[in-house]
Amino acid sequence: MRFIDEAVVTVKAGDGGNGIASFRREKYVPRGGPDGGDGGKGGDVYVIAEDNTNTLVDYRYTRRHDAMRAENGHSRNCSGKGSDDLFLPVPIGTTVVDTETDEVLGDLIELGQTLLIAKGGDGGLGNTHFKSSTNQAPRKATSGFEGELKVLKFELKVVADVGLIGLPNAGKSTFIRQVSAARPKVADYPFTTLVPNLGVVDIGRHRSFVMADIPGLIEGASEGAGLGIRFLKHVARTRRLLHVVDVQPIDGSDPVENARVILRELERFSPELANLPQILVLNKIDQVPEEELDKLCTHIVAELDWTGDVFRTSTLMGEGTDAVKYHLMNEIELERERELEDPIFAEAQRTRFERLEVEVRLNTEAQREAYRAARKAAREGLDSTDDADFDANFNDDDEDGVEVVYVP
Repeated sequence: MRFIDEAVVTVKAGDGGNGIASFRREKYVPRGGPDGGDGGKGGDVYVIAEDNTNTLVDYRYTRRHDAMRAENGHSRNCSGKGSDDLFLPVPIGTTVVDTETDEVLGDLIELGQTLLIAKGGDGGLGNTHFKSSTNQAPRKATSGFEGELKVLKFELKVVADVGLIGLPNAGKSTFIRQVSAARPKVADYPFTTLVPNLGVVDIGRHRSFVMADIPGLIEGASEGAGLGIRFLKHVARTRRLLHVVDVQPIDGSDPVENARVILRELERFSPELANLPQILVLNKIDQVPEEELDKLCTHIVAELDWTGDVFRTSTLMGEGTDAVKYHLMNEIELERERELEDPIFAEAQRTRFERLEVEVRLNTEAQREAYRAARKAAREGLDSTDDADFDANFNDDDEDGVEVVYVP
């Protein structure tokens, strides 16, 4: 199965049916007059948020979706039958963008939410509408109107309360395995995670939140390096960012500089995203001798000048993960309650997330355009015999979105 988080589709609403010119022909009505009916209305096109899919893969291969044309009118003043509306199922968290105007038509973040994306054409008028005292036998009827034709982009951003960020192999996937039922692949090499993973963290009766694990970031991600830049938009909807740092990297690198790499890449990609509340998780403490642990953790926090919450964990052993998830649950519940009680705060939150959505979408598109320009320039520098090698080494998403194979 493929994970597709963007797709460009063409949708065509149904055309309206034609009105007809018809006259009554009853035996005992010698001057019957016009009785042409109106055409039916063409079907509208909607998108509907469903929870039985988490990818836009279906729209990768079927890119044209047409609603049916309505029936023409009938005699005896009978209107034609309108065509059924067309509903396109998409995952929760899908944004619909008009590619022609770059306008965001809507954002589907709730189960069952629907959005009208193309309006069907109205039916034409039958000749009954044109009769008058001076024109008692009109032969005029109008054609149905065409349904709207649009080229749209579907952009999927997973809906989660908490987003996990960090370098590859920092322990993010192990963390989400410990606190939820999600089972992403875990291995002792970088870039094990190739696609976002969602997990529901269940705290107790009626207490839970959703956590998203995205592929690890590396230095230069904001310019397109690595996998994480493709999926940073998936943490744009989160309330908290959980920054996981390996306190004793196996490659001997400095954990402070590793943390700074992530912070710099977030800032470069989206300042609004970098301003989301962050919690620092110092992970893999089981790899450090106990007598050195306090000194090392204190050094990391001091060097980063970190003023937010800090937790120490060993995700492999499950140590410290409960404290993190309970803290997150309390923070999220307090924020939700404040949004319900304080309209000003709720509006500020909504405005912030709107700004974040716009910034992340524009920055992602700008980065993609820069990449395509670089790819074009690189290709123009090669002769035709090198094209196959170029494509093999410069493999990336195409014009319509990101395509990554699920790791079993």
